[in-house]
Amino acid sequence: MGQKKTGGLAGVIAGRSDICTVGQEGAGLTYRGYDIYDLADNACFEEVAHLLHHGHLPNAGELAAYRERLKSLRSLPGALKRALESIPAGTHPMDVLRTGCSVLGNLEPETEFSQQRDAADRLLSAFPSMLLYWHRFHTDHKRIETSTDDDSVAGHFLHLLHDAPPSELHRHTLDTSLILYAEHEFNASTFTARVITATLSDFHSAIAGAIGALRGPLHGGANEAAMELIQRFDSPQAAETGVRGMLARRELIMGFGHRVYTRVDPRNSVNKRMSRRLAGEVDDKRLYAVSEAIERVMWEEKKLFANADFYSASVYHFMGIPTYLFTPIFVCSRITGWSAHVFEQRADNKLIRPGAEYTGPSLKPWVPLAERD
Repeated sequence: MGQKKTGGLAGVIAGRSDICTVGQEGAGLTYRGYDIYDLADNACFEEVAHLLHHGHLPNAGELAAYRERLKSLRSLPGALKRALESIPAGTHPMDVLRTGCSVLGNLEPETEFSQQRDAADRLLSAFPSMLLYWHRFHTDHKRIETSTDDDSVAGHFLHLLHDAPPSELHRHTLDTSLILYAEHEFNASTFTARVITATLSDFHSAIAGAIGALRGPLHGGANEAAMELIQRFDSPQAAETGVRGMLARRELIMGFGHRVYTRVDPRNSVNKRMSRRLAGEVDDKRLYAVSEAIERVMWEEKKLFANADFYSASVYHFMGIPTYLFTPIFVCSRITGWSAHVFEQRADNKLIRPGAEYTGPSLKPWVPLAERD
């Protein structure tokens, strides 16, 4: 453990991992040694999931078998469906996934650690089914069938959402987005999962805790906030004026800067390219241009770069995904990274128990109850 004292543990080395690099000079963002740009341009999400879970890219036979396995795990138990139906329509979808994870952990408990890969595959397959079963039940009043013939997690998600197979462009776009969000070293949710795992707790508890950490707007909810910001403005000019005013009033603007990256978030350029392409597909004349204007002002005024969340907001919007489902998509991707870290923590486990610098009062004498003011 590192000994450096700093706010929020920034810069503290809290453990060792061979899964991911984030912001290292000459490496940037890599998953098990593979550059994020190579993965985004050439891999499918299932290849990346296999890489994170098994330590190597699958060959053709392994990939086909892995996809078939994930397809076979999409159906939900009746008891879980009933639990999802009982969750109120106004619930935040992140709470739906947290609850769904816990319920599934009761119905299909991990009784020994040798079952961890089965639990990981099950959640990877079931999270889109949970989320969209609840969403469609409360918005369309339908009990949807959660098994589809789509070979990809991305295609399955969009099929359940829109009740039809997606276009190849939309499937590929969401697939790429899932790759970008799959893993990011010791971020808040991953570290939460490792802390829980280190106590020798079960797999579902670790993932439920990670979802709780990701729910916070300082971690996973920035793309929802970014979408709300972008939609405020009807033109790039209005966006420039509005954002400069927000900065003058010292209002928080989400989707910019990063705790680890200092110059650029490598995922942003991929998201920006996808947003531009989708904007052209739907003949958008506003949202993409407004996004660029906001990005420009934030750099000119604060030297803050757009992070992965900013352009992912319009990417999801252009594919017809409701804003309140943005952060849950993060869960459907990051379950792969969380799982890899649970495996790694268990393989060489030590209880994670950092110290704290005490800032309270010095030792006080005891005062009997009758003598207190």
